[in-house]
Amino acid sequence: MQLFDTLSGRKESLPREKGKPLNLFVCGPTVYDYLHIGNARTYLVFDAFVKFLRSEKIKVFYLQNITDVDDKIIARAKEEKTSPEVIAQKYTAIYRRNMRNLLITAVDTYASATEFIPQIVTQIQTLIDKGYAYKIPNDGWYFDISKFHNYGRLARRTREQAEDGVSRIDESVEKRNKGDFCLWKFSHDGDPNWKTELGEGRPGWHIEDTAISEHYFGSQYELHGGGVDLKFPHHEAEIAQQESASGKAPFVKIWMHVGALTINGVKMSKSKNNYVTIEDFLKKYSANILRLIALTHHYRSPLNYTESMVEDHVKSWATLLEFLGKLRFVEKHAIVKHNPPKGKIQEFDKALENDFNTPAAIGVIFRRVGELQPKVWKFSKSEARGFYSDITACLKSLGFSPEPPKIPRKIEELSSKREQSRRNKQFVQADGLRGEIERLGYIVEDTPLGPYICQKNLSSKFLPKI
Repeated sequence: MQLFDTLSGRKESLPREKGKPLNLFVCGPTVYDYLHIGNARTYLVFDAFVKFLRSEKIKVFYLQNITDVDDKIIARAKEEKTSPEVIAQKYTAIYRRNMRNLLITAVDTYASATEFIPQIVTQIQTLIDKGYAYKIPNDGWYFDISKFHNYGRLARRTREQAEDGVSRIDESVEKRNKGDFCLWKFSHDGDPNWKTELGEGRPGWHIEDTAISEHYFGSQYELHGGGVDLKFPHHEAEIAQQESASGKAPFVKIWMHVGALTINGVKMSKSKNNYVTIEDFLKKYSANILRLIALTHHYRSPLNYTESMVEDHVKSWATLLEFLGKLRFVEKHAIVKHNPPKGKIQEFDKALENDFNTPAAIGVIFRRVGELQPKVWKFSKSEARGFYSDITACLKSLGFSPEPPKIPRKIEELSSKREQSRRNKQFVQADGLRGEIERLGYIVEDTPLGPYICQKNLSSKFLPKI
């Protein structure tokens, strides 16, 4: 398997050491607000990535942090007139619920920053002892980026350009360099704080990730992922911290970054009323639809979200489920001839082995469905079972839940009565029963294998409300 490494700028072989699991760290949320579908895209991509690797019998330890102490949490607590701890607990619970509802289950460990204060303090002390950190009285301990000569390499920035970082850069007129970032913030006005040898205070944003990953993986490991917006300065800072502390390089063998998501070509913003939370999406559509949207775009590419795109993906998913429903029907009613081999479709795996090209892999599935659809009623029982197994194995390896909708017993009973009327040549009664079935939202299709029932307008009706 080849993966594009942001640091080297080229595809690299999946780093594997015999007998050891791959270690993957993905930056988790700062828990101060509801997460949006852009956040969800990143977590869906890595959930699918890990599930695919595991389907290939590759062991992966997937670690994700949760930033539960931060300036944004403190600001939200002041707005809501409560404590930062209450805010962090509230939105952590919402985040974990969102992940369950999105069928994101691949993460082995969620590590909250506040549970790793001793490890954070130890790493900062190491940076101080090695001369990479300096103290600003009444402010905090800062990392001196001029001491780390490769700073800016991940984002392809020169030292001067690296000074221009504006995303969550700690401000202080006493900093040595404009791009220096805070490792430990001294406490002020009742903010969350810990009494340590560094002084009473709390960790900066960047240091928690390297302290947590070092605790679980050591100073070097295989894979680090996150949204492209974290590449600079967050991931740049992680490299500087860990390589300075350990004296070892590279900190991570492959960096994977997921492209940004816009809505109708515009960055999401509550002020522009185009901010779609995960919860808002799941009130209208199923988790499978958002996963399909995320994975029919290459993970490194930008994704422009529109309502028409959602409708297209709903129709595509409905088409897929309808076909799987037909295969199940054929398996139940056809005659047995032979047993075709089972397993994932070969071209599907090849696509994913090329920089996790999920659009190409999903395209393989839909092409297979298109080829099989005209012949579906001619399959033997074992052929239908084999095709169903092949297609669902592919989908499940990416984290989909491809279960055809169940037909209510009442509808099946009406269909049986209709079939009996047809056998008795009571065609008026049969037509009346067909009409009743359609009024209840279902269609009966007469096939060579008997009446097949499916939901009418499945694309608009099968989507569950979570």
